[in-house]
Amino acid sequence: MQLQHIQSRIIELRGYKVMLDYDLAELYETETKRLKEAVRRNTDRFPSDFMFELSKTEFESLRTQFASSNKGGTRYMPFVFTEQGVAMLASVLNSAKAIEINIQIVRAFVLLRQYALTHAELTNKLKELEGRYHKQFKDVYEALNYLLTREKQKSEQNQRKRIGYKTSNSIEA
Repeated sequence: MQLQHIQSRIIELRGYKVMLDYDLAELYETETKRLKEAVRRNTDRFPSDFMFELSKTEFESLRTQFASSNKGGTRYMPFVFTEQGVAMLASVLNSAKAIEINIQIVRAFVLLRQYALTHAELTNKLKELEGRYHKQFKDVYEALNYLLTREKQKSEQNQRKRIGYKTSNSIEA
């Protein structure tokens, strides 16, 4: 299974990077119903920062966001698992396939975290450079603006209709 395929199923909800129960069930090659049964039998292993149930509003928002159809309706709202919840699923499902897929999912979460950290480092570096060179760039922008406005003023002045006395080149005698 490719990490990119798994990463595409990781979304952000309530400030967590999470995966939906039906995506996990598909990856584990089991029914969503069976996955939920295993979780419900072991609720003490899934505190609220490991797993939570979507609200109706969140579910509707996700459906419209991904433009997915509601196949026959949903009786129960999906469970959503954080990285720790996904790791806990391996112990609850306890199959070779679950363990194999779990390793790949955890790797996908780790790659996303590394990417986010790299992105944050680049942003901080850019802010540092911006602060250091802000005065120099400001001076350059002011000079460019002055030159542009000066040319515009000259152009406007040349296009104005002249007023006042007209002098004639020929003198009548």
